Amino acid sequence: MASSLLITSKDRLRIVVTMKKRLLKRQMVGTVESDKMDKTVTVLVERLVKHRLYKKYIRRRSKFAAHDENNVSRVGDKVLITQSRPLSKTKRWRVSKIVEKAV
Repeated sequence: MASSLLITSKDRLRIVVTMKKRLLKRQMVGTVESDKMDKTVTVLVERLVKHRLYKKYIRRRSKFAAHDENNVSRVGDKVLITQSRPLSKTKRWRVSKIVEKAV
């Protein structure tokens, strides 16, 4: 019975890895495309991907619905978004901070 309660070094390593994964949340920087919804903004994130055959960099875009609690983000603002638990059908991101205000 005592042997089933022992934690091996392999189990200990697995616990540490899962705890680190839980603490690390994805973060991205993008520009606010739309702020017409209440407490929600649409953020456009651009990234560069190298083409497999031609080795040329291609610009890829993704849109994310992000939660903006105080409705402070405006169209054109550059914001930092952080991944969070699902807040609605499409919202899985929160606006962490405004990096740069739009002119």
